[in-house]
Amino acid sequence: MSPSHHLSISPSPHLTMSPSYHLSKSLQISISLHLTSHHLTISPFHHLHISPFLSSNQESDDGKTYYVKIHTPWDVLATYADVLKIKVPFKRVPGSNRKTERKNLDIPMNWLFTPFRLPNHIMNPEPDYFTSPFNKEKIDFFLIDDKETFFPPSVRNRIVYYILARCAYYKEDSDDKNKKGIKRLLNNGTYGAAFPLHDSRYWKASRDPNSESERFSLYKHWARFFSFFKEQPLNLIRKYYGEKIGIYFAWLGFYTEMLFFAAVVGLICFLYGLFTFDDNVWSKEICSEEIGGNIIMCPLCDKTCGYWKLNSTCNSSWQSHMFDNVGTVFFAIFMGIWVTLFLEFWKRRQARLEYEWDLVDFEEEQQQLQLRPEYEIKCTSRRLNRVTQVLVLPSLTCIITLATVIFWISLIIACIIGVIAYRLAVYAAFASIMKDSPTNNIHMVGSLITPQLATSVTASCINFVIIMILNVMYERVAIWITDMEIPKTHLEYENKLTVKMFLFQFVNYYSSCFYVAFFKGKFVGRPGDYIYMFGWSKLRNEECDPGGCLIELTTQLVIVMAGKQVWGNIQEALVPWLLNWWGSRKARSHPESLYSRWEQDHDLQNFSHLGLFYEYLEMVIQFGFITLFVASFPLAPLLALLNNIIEVRVDAWKFTTQFRRPVAAKAHSIGAWQEILNGVAVFSVVTNAFIVAFTSDMIPRLVYMYAYSPDNDLSMKGYINNSLSVFNISGFSEDNRPDDGESPEWFNSSVITTCRYRDYRYPPGHEKQYTHTMQFWHILAAKLAFIIIMEHVVFMVKFFVAWMIPDVPAEVKARVKRERYLIQEYLHNYENIIQNTSFKTHHSKHII
Repeated sequence: MSPSHHLSISPSPHLTMSPSYHLSKSLQISISLHLTSHHLTISPFHHLHISPFLSSNQESDDGKTYYVKIHTPWDVLATYADVLKIKVPFKRVPGSNRKTERKNLDIPMNWLFTPFRLPNHIMNPEPDYFTSPFNKEKIDFFLIDDKETFFPPSVRNRIVYYILARCAYYKEDSDDKNKKGIKRLLNNGTYGAAFPLHDSRYWKASRDPNSESERFSLYKHWARFFSFFKEQPLNLIRKYYGEKIGIYFAWLGFYTEMLFFAAVVGLICFLYGLFTFDDNVWSKEICSEEIGGNIIMCPLCDKTCGYWKLNSTCNSSWQSHMFDNVGTVFFAIFMGIWVTLFLEFWKRRQARLEYEWDLVDFEEEQQQLQLRPEYEIKCTSRRLNRVTQVLVLPSLTCIITLATVIFWISLIIACIIGVIAYRLAVYAAFASIMKDSPTNNIHMVGSLITPQLATSVTASCINFVIIMILNVMYERVAIWITDMEIPKTHLEYENKLTVKMFLFQFVNYYSSCFYVAFFKGKFVGRPGDYIYMFGWSKLRNEECDPGGCLIELTTQLVIVMAGKQVWGNIQEALVPWLLNWWGSRKARSHPESLYSRWEQDHDLQNFSHLGLFYEYLEMVIQFGFITLFVASFPLAPLLALLNNIIEVRVDAWKFTTQFRRPVAAKAHSIGAWQEILNGVAVFSVVTNAFIVAFTSDMIPRLVYMYAYSPDNDLSMKGYINNSLSVFNISGFSEDNRPDDGESPEWFNSSVITTCRYRDYRYPPGHEKQYTHTMQFWHILAAKLAFIIIMEHVVFMVKFFVAWMIPDVPAEVKARVKRERYLIQEYLHNYENIIQNTSFKTHHSKHII
């Protein structure tokens, strides 16, 4: 018996089943069920046949679990292939019936790509014929060389699970005989598990000559990390796991390939900032003893913060220049165009896969026919819409859902406000502790630690921990409220859950970055008239140091993005491995001959129906990081690229070695995630335009250079002095003035009567003292103009690129038309042959 065609269950000893039948090994599906005390009668599984794996003298390792196999006769497979409109090859006729002749193209320098390629029998495991939806009544129309191998394993286990999900069951003493679905039996503990079996061990091929050992091939050529530079065997993945998982890995691989170009350009922009240190005039002025060393800055917090010299921010100024330079503007525009190219080229790639994988005519209406068993069972309180004549749920469910989502989003915002309060409170403490620079004694990095950096790093770490905790909590809430809505189909269920989870994750992950990018340092007031959090608290809003807030946004982005990627890999790889290691610890002491294939698969982790959803969610959140805030951190695509190179192989290793084989499912696209990616792409243009305009110092510098530089020499000399306003220290109130002993020893109040702060205001003694200067309004106008120009330019290019690149390649359109024509022609010829045969038979009888 070939395990590749088995779905595994473990039944109750009191389970009444239909008798076993002898069938071909390739038509068997096995399922594994746990012992329980339930006494159930199962209907004949729509003519599926069940027989035990284990005889009376062969018990499982724990002595409590029995395994049975479900046989699927040809008639059952053919019937449900017809119901589910599964496409299969139709008979070969004169002329070619192949979609494509799979040959290596004779392209220039073809040998360069040889190390990245896999053997052809792995990349293309079977011929690719023209196909048509299966029709049981026209069996001779299809190319059936062998009924045992006609339907691939992924199609078999999908058909069987579809039947089991709708199979009726009941207790013998119960009057309710309308209960149905293997999933419900799994939930109530009647069965312990139900899953398709792998076709072999992953580390060696099967001994059965009839088994293709596709799992072993996938592990050898795809799941090992040292194959990271190789192409993915997408056709083999699709054949073994189904189209839904296949298209996920196709999307992930394509996304990773496109990240390479973004990473290269981002690295070039970063290196540009690194190599133009010597041209950084404003940082030189900050670090200069003659300029920065003689500029006394106003306290950054009340009471516990003292006066400080501008040159104390020398290091942060140099660090900021690496990310805040002319390359920032170029990279922000480039990423706006890159994201459009990525989405448009993916549509083309997806169209090719739809054609190659026979998904062109796969419409969502087919999914509508496949109602969720939970909907059929639970949805008892429905009402008929008088206009559309469609059954709808009571409005109370929608109200509860909306209220729950709003509550949890409000909880996230409350947590973010708590972190902001932490930043405000702790900054004062760090400033007081570090006023005499005690960290300078720390080897190498001591001089780099400032109150701003300490506050930003600790706040980012705390925020990351809160994000992880809220993720776990909201995940359960989102599933609960989605279950409560009782979606009609699996597609509708995933779409509803996708919207809820992404909305939550968007607020959860990006809130802190939005605060640093667009709120910190923007609403601080001025010395003598500061703005406080909530107005009434004693927590003064944070200021940006003269180096700007961009470096703090970079710090926040690096910690949250890198932390999420590291934590995600630990969860995806280490946790399943540990659970499997612990779960199979007893069986490992047994000889391999006694540790059966079905027991090994039973000990693996279950891949839930939402497993792929979490994989998409992780990547889409990463996509948001590298697009929404990429202007602040050009190396973000490079980090994402390195992570995804590992991610592809970790996911492959996890699917191949750590999880039970999932039930195959069809999907012709990435679903709702496509629209989410489109929305993030559009929103990213706006966020990056605002980051360059309001978070970066690029616009103020350009305005100074072209309008305010001395002698109009287009230099940045004197920029720092120009960008700082003057305040008379005597204007501080008692609540704002530093306490005795907080100011450094060099500060002498009798000599130093003014301090500087970051703003464009008239100096004390001027008739408009402390009001904004005309330069402030020029800079504001330039920022708004930049946002409008950048958005219009990028959007125009985006729409032009999208218009220029067709979603479906012309070649694919032509082949689809060709296939449809051939199907109609061959079907017409087939009907004529049948009719002629019938006529001849009838005529012969008439003559006799």
